[in-house]
This record gives sequence, structure tokens and C-alpha cells, in this order.
Amino acid sequence: MMKHVVLGTAGHIDHGKTSLVKALTGVDTDRLKEEKERGITIELGFTFLDLPSGIRLGIVDVPGHERFVKHMVAGAWGIDLVALVIAADEGVMPQTREHLDICTILRVKNGLIILTKVDLVELELLELVEEEVTDAVKHTFLKDAPILTVSSTTGQGIPELLSVLDDLSKEVEERSSEGLFRLPVDRVFIIKGFGSVVTGTVVSGRITLGETVEVLPSGREGKIRNIQVHNQSVEMAEAGQRAAINIQGVESAQINRGDVITRPHTLTPTKMIDAYLEYLPGAARPLRNRTIQRFHIGTNLATASIYLLDREELSPGEGGFVQLRLDRPVVALPQDRFVIRGSSVIQTCGGGVVLDTHPERRKRFSQAVVSELTLLRDGTGEEALHQHILRSGIGGMVLEDLLKRVALSPHEVQAILRERVEKGDLLLIDPEKLKVVDLSQYRELKETVLDQLKEFHGKCPMKSGLAKEELRTKLPADADIKLFQILINDLIQSGKIVLEKDKLRLPEHRVSSSDEKGLVKKVEEAILNGGLQPPSFRELSEAWSEKEEGIQAIFEHLVHEGTLVKIKGGIFFHRAAFEKLKENLIHFLKKNKEITTPQFKEMTGISRKYAIPLIEYFDQIKVTLRLGDKRVLRAGKES
Repeated sequence: MMKHVVLGTAGHIDHGKTSLVKALTGVDTDRLKEEKERGITIELGFTFLDLPSGIRLGIVDVPGHERFVKHMVAGAWGIDLVALVIAADEGVMPQTREHLDICTILRVKNGLIILTKVDLVELELLELVEEEVTDAVKHTFLKDAPILTVSSTTGQGIPELLSVLDDLSKEVEERSSEGLFRLPVDRVFIIKGFGSVVTGTVVSGRITLGETVEVLPSGREGKIRNIQVHNQSVEMAEAGQRAAINIQGVESAQINRGDVITRPHTLTPTKMIDAYLEYLPGAARPLRNRTIQRFHIGTNLATASIYLLDREELSPGEGGFVQLRLDRPVVALPQDRFVIRGSSVIQTCGGGVVLDTHPERRKRFSQAVVSELTLLRDGTGEEALHQHILRSGIGGMVLEDLLKRVALSPHEVQAILRERVEKGDLLLIDPEKLKVVDLSQYRELKETVLDQLKEFHGKCPMKSGLAKEELRTKLPADADIKLFQILINDLIQSGKIVLEKDKLRLPEHRVSSSDEKGLVKKVEEAILNGGLQPPSFRELSEAWSEKEEGIQAIFEHLVHEGTLVKIKGGIFFHRAAFEKLKENLIHFLKKNKEITTPQFKEMTGISRKYAIPLIEYFDQIKVTLRLGDKRVLRAGKES
């Protein structure tokens, strides 16, 4: 199969990039009327070249004017090689340096330097320009790159250039087509009779004719009617290729540069990104927390508020962890590169690498946050995968969500999950969705279940056990229902809990042995006999020489059964006495319209210790309504 490599041009305006591409390929990539009239490149231009070795070289010609650097960033994002073009009669210029910075930030790994217009300069000047260029790139990825001299007008140096491009292209490692399919859109147009066409570089995965695709961030779906790679109709486009895709079912006005074409439901747009930001040494001033800058990723441009997570400001030349909060949704994956450009003075000032595309709002100056982001930056894909699963807690994570959080292919993620499940590091709780939870989280949930049953038996010693659904409501809300079923079955099989009829209990819990002394009946009688001034569980435990916690458990059990009513301050009344008092209070209010606390004490004949909690409890259960120092009957209680 033919190898595909993408070459991008870079360099200052009017340094001969487009003329050079035409000399190589015979194609004028300036297609717009305005471009031809003004003699400058405004939009991205595309063509291709078959090299002597049979490699097909896709070429992205970028604008050199400072006003169109955003287009240059869009074009540079998917390239394998860069041709830094410098006019021999002008030398290194501002956009030469900025384009070089952008390629450095985007981690373009290789390229070459081309001195154009050599027919216009003397040898002595050419030598000076070569020295200047060598000095300009000495601390960059182009420090050892070949420097070629050409003239697009006379053809001087073009054969040698083709040979060098061929050699460099052979060294380019082919992109894997195993990842999620992504094509960042750099151009949208209409072909009569066909409809919407988008172009871009396929940065990962592959797509075939007839498949349904999704346009993000809008979420609109359409079907692929035609695919072209370098003007040839093909059945499939894959990573590393420049492709034009004809999408049926989506209007061209509904697609924009910066959108990303994907398979449906594989990626989710985001407005918040955790990243590691490198601030360029040549930046004019320190970068302060919450600075607003232009954010370029793929072919998209958004505005980002930059939250510095581990410092108050970034000095030129420094790097740090940041959270980027965006004004519009973008599509990104971990390990994607991005560029930051100033919002007032529009100049490239930094960039970096995406670490997490769906983070929570991060706490600043947290060592835990820094440790986690350091792992995501420096660790392996497998370590990042485990980190995200661990953070998901007992909610677990499904394969579909994990693929959005790590820079691994679906095949790699599935293989890691299966291996860790077999080892016992992870628990598979949904085979269909490949949903997993970390085993340490599962063990903690087990202990929580046992603690909940123990607490329930303590409060309700007379009850045989707790219903499954009631137990589930006592667990954290994000506990997966399938995980709960697995856990309960596990605990039953291991003998740590017992299922009797429809109730769960601990093995040592026995209702028959919980009231050998008939204390439940004694407590109920004592409270009933106490009327509106009942004894407390502490008083009864002292009077009967019983353990206080045992008597308290019986009180709680009788509340659970509805025999006792518990009010503020740990005071318990028998239901019969309480209901009789409630009836009397309603009767009093119907007759007298209002009642004061002294009147309530007089009516009940009880001390302030009981009167105050009782009258406040009637407010709480909406029998009475307090108005100043008086109570009235609430609406709806009159009948």
C-alpha cells in the first residue's frame, strides 16, 4: 500500500512558498480571486506530489501574513514534515520565527530549510543569510535539518529538493489507523449535484465509503457519499492522508472550519481541558492566572481563560499545569498539541499538550492535583487509564468513556482492561459495555455494606434484616446497580451476610436472642406510663442496670416500628400520648385561635424541658405556625 506523508510550508509573507509548491508540482495553490489579485496567500492551499520512491507527499501551503497565522496553525496541525521557506534576499523575518515557534510547539519532528529566490542575490549575501538561518534554528528541532538553495523561477535546486524530500519522507513513521477516526475540517465547500464537501488531514483512525459520520461539536450526522484522496476516488481514507469527504444529509452552512468529523458517539466536545502549558522564552511578559488568550487546537480557534494550577504566574521560558476554560466547545484527546496566542497583541506566546479533556474544576495549589496531572503527562497510557478508573470510584467507567480520556486505540484499551480483570486489579461489572471498577473501590463498598447492616441491627435489633432496595439507598448514589448485585451475591456466597426471605442480615444477628429479658415490652410500658414526661433511655438503663446502648437501640427500634415518636433533644414519647396531645392542641386552637408557650405548658401540665421541644416539633410537622411569640393552626388542619 502507498505510504502517505504530509508536508507543510512555513515562513514569512512573500518568501516564495506558493511559487515553490508550483515549481515542485505544477499546481498554483492560490485558488481565490483575491489571492491572485493581491499576490499573497490568504487561505490554506493543498496539492500533492509523487516522490521518486513512490511515496505520495501531500502538501499544505500556509499563508505567511501575520493576519492569517490562525490559518497557518490550522494547516500545520496534521503535518509530518515542515519546509521552512526563507527568501534569500530578505533573510529571517518575524513570521519566520513565529511559524518556527508554532511548529516547535506542535512537536513537528522533522523538516528542512529552503532558501528561495537565490537567483536574486550574490553568493556573499547568500552565505550571510545561511549563517543567520543556522543561528535562528540552532535551539530548535531544525538545528540539524538540511538547508537547500532554490529558485522557483529558474528551477535551480529543485531536483536536489525532490531528492531530500524523498529521503526525509522515508524516515517518517506512518500514523496508526487503529485510533478513533478524526478529521479536523480546514475547508468546506459545495459541489453541484453532490452537496457538502469537507477537507482535512485524517489525524487518526480510518473511515470507509457509506459510513455514517458525526460533525462535532454540533452533533449533526450524515452519510459518506464519496471519498477522495489527492483527487482520486477511494473506498477508504486513513490516518496521515489528506482527504475530501462528501457528506450527504448535512448542509455546508452547518459545517465550519474547526469542526471535527468523527464516527457517531465516539467523541464528546468539551469546554474545559487540563493541560501542561509551555510559555515561550520570547514572550513579552509573565502569564498571570486567569489570563485570557486565543486557543488553537486542530483547525479550531477558541478563547481560553487560563487557570494556573501550581503557581501564581508563568515566567517566559517556564512550564506549568493549567486548566483551560473555553468560550466554545472543542474536540480534543489527550496528547493533542495546542497553541496559545495573545488576545490583545496577537502573537504566539506558548502552547502545550492536552492531559485530560473532561476534568472536574481543579483546586489550585493542590499536591494531589499536581501528582495526578504529572502522571497523565509523564506516565504510560496504561497508567493514565488506571488513574481515570480509580477517580471514577464505585461509579466505574465504560470503554466508550475511557477512549475519550487516554491516547490509546480501542484495541489497546480493551487488551489492558481484560488483562487487569484477569489479574484481579479490576472488576468487570458490565461485559457488554466493558464497564470496570477498581477492585480497591469494590472492597471499600463491601465494608460500607457490612457497616450499614451493623448499624441497622444496632438501631433495630428486633427487625430480622434490611430489604435489598433499602440497603441500596444507604449507599453512595453513584454506586452502579449491577455492581451492587455482584457485591450482594459475593457477600452471600462468602457467608458474610445472610439472605432470609427478602431481608439481608449479618450472620450473628438473631431476633430471638435480642430480647431475652423482654426489654422491648418494658421500655414501651415505661414510656406509655410516663405520658408527656417520659423517662429517657439513660434513666431506664440506670434504673434497670442495663447497658445504655442496648436500651437506646430499643428506643430506636420502637421509633422505626412507629410505637414511639422521637423529637428534638433525644426525647421520646409514646405514639398514643403524642396523638392525644395533638388532638387536644388542635381542639384548643380551633376554639381560641392562638396559643402561647405558657398556655401550652398550662394545658399540658408539663415542665419547660418537655414543653419547648414539643411545641417546636408541632411547628416542624406543620401542625402549628409560629407568629412572633404565638402559634396558630396551620391552614388545612382546621377540619
